[in-house]
Amino acid sequence: MTVPSCRSASGFVSLIIAACLLGPVVRGQNTNSAPPAGAPLRQKPADLLCGIQKGVCYSGFRHGQHPDRGEGAVNPSDQEILEDLEILNRHGNFSLIRLYDSRDNSEAVLRLVRDHQLNLKVVLGAWLDAEVNNPGNPWRKEPILQQVLESNKRKNQEEIEKAIRLANQYSNIVVAVAVGNEALVSWNDHMVPVDSVRRYVRQVKQSVSQPVTVADNYAWWAQHGTELAGEVDFISVHTYPAWEGKDIDQAMAHTIANIQAVRDALPRSRMVITEAGWATVAKEFGPRADEAKQKRYYHDLYDWAGKNNITTFFFEAFDEDWKGEPNDPSGAEKHWGLFTVDRKPKLVMADLYPDLKPATASK
Repeated sequence: MTVPSCRSASGFVSLIIAACLLGPVVRGQNTNSAPPAGAPLRQKPADLLCGIQKGVCYSGFRHGQHPDRGEGAVNPSDQEILEDLEILNRHGNFSLIRLYDSRDNSEAVLRLVRDHQLNLKVVLGAWLDAEVNNPGNPWRKEPILQQVLESNKRKNQEEIEKAIRLANQYSNIVVAVAVGNEALVSWNDHMVPVDSVRRYVRQVKQSVSQPVTVADNYAWWAQHGTELAGEVDFISVHTYPAWEGKDIDQAMAHTIANIQAVRDALPRSRMVITEAGWATVAKEFGPRADEAKQKRYYHDLYDWAGKNNITTFFFEAFDEDWKGEPNDPSGAEKHWGLFTVDRKPKLVMADLYPDLKPATASK
């Protein structure tokens, strides 16, 4: 019997691993009152998403490609996407990936996974654009026009409907749906009111069988997440020690402190880390950005997360040079990949892909 994937945090571990199934979930029951200080971080094995501990974030945009920035997207070809998926899935290195939206590129990923019978499961995203201006955003100089915000609301509703369609069409591949990505944290450039996010979450939950989550920065969940945590099936947390001034020797302690803050605030919520990573080139970080340090953080992070039964997505699979300032090749946003933009393995992946020419560090 084929049952849509990973619906809860209960059930037998053997069934989770064999069939990517969890028992029934009582949705909206993540009550988080009176959190004790130092709440235990370690989850049950059944709390792993599909029984899988290690995932990776994937977009797939290569040099000259980009998502829709107002004038249309330039998407990877089917051949390029398939090459990426086969690299990531080789020898079972990654069997769980995270996508950020439900647009054409993501639909192509799901179709290729199905048509080529790849051993990959997917956390599908529904990208939310700004519905209100965010005066706390440090990058946007001018406010977004009201007519644009109203248009974004319509686009967001369309995106939610696409995510629902894809989750149902590819129900044996999509294991969860993430509504929004860093749309709530105070510094973002695409702010969506929490009431809107809650409404979208409820719409998706009523329409799909997979668990539904919201992905955002650890600080938002720790400080403001109690009510929304009661709506989602699990909370999705982001943590970046390098962005908060930490070097590699402090990286894991800082990561654990971030996750502990969320756990203390939301002690009864099932948790997944949907972004954590280390840039290899970054003018913002100076010598803290480094391939050897990325390798260390990668292994330290997965070792710790495995011991604590927390599914963790490393950010990200491949460098994306469309991000950040177009004329700033050393900007951090471009250099989080485990592979370069031309699909050469960085130090952390070099031993697993001896047939691919190792990347040369460029600084």
